[in-house]
Amino acid sequence: MIIGYTTGVYDLFHVGHLNLFKNAKGMCDKLVVGVTVDELVSYKGKQAMIPFEDRIELVRSCKYVDAAIPQYDMDKLTACKKLGASYLFVGDDWYGTEKWNNYEKEFAEYGIKIVYFPYTKGISSTKISEALKAVRGTSLKDEK
Repeated sequence: MIIGYTTGVYDLFHVGHLNLFKNAKGMCDKLVVGVTVDELVSYKGKQAMIPFEDRIELVRSCKYVDAAIPQYDMDKLTACKKLGASYLFVGDDWYGTEKWNNYEKEFAEYGIKIVYFPYTKGISSTKISEALKAVRGTSLKDEK
């Protein structure tokens, strides 16, 4: 059985998230999705609009997702090893960066391939959040 793994906040779930899951599921038998807990989102200097329990339930309900689990830290290699994942799926904004080139080598030592998927053009949780705040008359700066 081929297991794939991906992670994210999945705040303001949108078609880009759905495309990621659909593409990832096409490459594995079992897709496991790590959903970032609220405390880790805060650690990264952000704040999710949708609470963790709601976000994980949305992800869990997607037909392409076989299991949704909490992501408590940024250690994707340990998660992949624990799950027995053959693939780690990530967005292509990381492709070619020094950090991710190093990750590719490190993950390969354990037989795990990193697969980069293109972001869905014109859509992101940040853009949706900014649009909502514009409609409500606030800005991202006002929310912090």
